[in-house]
Amino acid sequence: MHFKILFDDPKAAVIGPPELLDHSLSQFFFELLRIESTPELSASPIFQEIRSDATRILNSIVVGENSGRVNDGKREYVSALAWNIERGNQLDGIIAALKDHDGLREKDLLLLTELDHGMARSGNRNVAEEIAAALDLNYAFAPVYIALQKGSGVESEVAGENTNSIHGLAMFSKYPMRNIHAIPLPNGKDKMWGKEKRLGHLRALFADIEHPLGTFRAVSVHLDAHCSRAHRRLQMKLILDHLDTLPKLPTLIGGDWNTTGFNSQSSTRAIMGYWRRVFMGPKNVAKNHLPHPERFFEKPLFDDLERRGYEFRKFNELGVGTLHYDVGSIEKNTNLRDWVPAWCFPFIFWAANRVGGRVSGRLDWFAGKGIEAVGDNAVETIGELTTEDGTPLSDHDAITLRFSI
Repeated sequence: MHFKILFDDPKAAVIGPPELLDHSLSQFFFELLRIESTPELSASPIFQEIRSDATRILNSIVVGENSGRVNDGKREYVSALAWNIERGNQLDGIIAALKDHDGLREKDLLLLTELDHGMARSGNRNVAEEIAAALDLNYAFAPVYIALQKGSGVESEVAGENTNSIHGLAMFSKYPMRNIHAIPLPNGKDKMWGKEKRLGHLRALFADIEHPLGTFRAVSVHLDAHCSRAHRRLQMKLILDHLDTLPKLPTLIGGDWNTTGFNSQSSTRAIMGYWRRVFMGPKNVAKNHLPHPERFFEKPLFDDLERRGYEFRKFNELGVGTLHYDVGSIEKNTNLRDWVPAWCFPFIFWAANRVGGRVSGRLDWFAGKGIEAVGDNAVETIGELTTEDGTPLSDHDAITLRFSI
């Protein structure tokens, strides 16, 4: 199942400065929050009042250029990083890590997901613009949602109010970015139903990178979390179909693909999936499936990639998790309660405690065509990224790749 994309209009696609995203839609949020579904929204009088501004924002791409100073000397490979930075909630620490951490600094290309622009939970900062300015990078930021609330779980309790109320994904490059554009990805869950209501839809962001070794195409991807495995496969198919329409170039796809192995379209399906895994054996699932979604639960998505000529096995640390769930984390438990009934928690804790109270899944990936991994340590999964006081920078680990064209 997927839901109609209400605000998609290629004719409204505009590329420009952050001012493109200014709006006065917040005056309608109270009334919009009373709406319980996308069909109800599309049939309501308020839809016509918000349609123009929402369509403008959700088809725009914000871009910025660096100072043009690239003094790298001779390059032997392209260095890329993909990281879900969890809204940019720990932005100062994230910027420090991207500047100074041995595994993260001086990357040619950053494919980042979950970036806020004017959300209270991340200090109402323009996360993409601040990262680009601090690292002196070219960038493109594509909005995906206009948030009608402050967020889910503990996010809903943060102080202050949203300003721009926008969330999206981005791409950053030391080198010139050309042919920047985005395509819409249909929602797998009605974003106007439930506790966290949003206008919009996910998008995949594309750009041609003019690297000293040659031009290649980069794609920043965030697939849906609250949907079925079949829907994530559909979203990836739409990306690959679009790539087939473009002039051929070496291509890198990277980001958070949400390959949890679960069907999270509804709490009922999530609960059924949970019990299936209980019967499969918690230890078996924790060891052989959560960090290896390509083996069984999400195998059709990965099979599609390989069938269409995209390599992924050599570009990732297979079996190494990038998202870790700890039963002792009050914050994650609070967020989980937004879509799993409370009576499930004793069973979830039991299953997790069977494997030491912590489980890890691989959600973040690279795939590519026309490129080759370079060196013995071409791929890395980089975890334990924290602020000086030990606060995690994100709920996801970063992944990196060195490749030749």
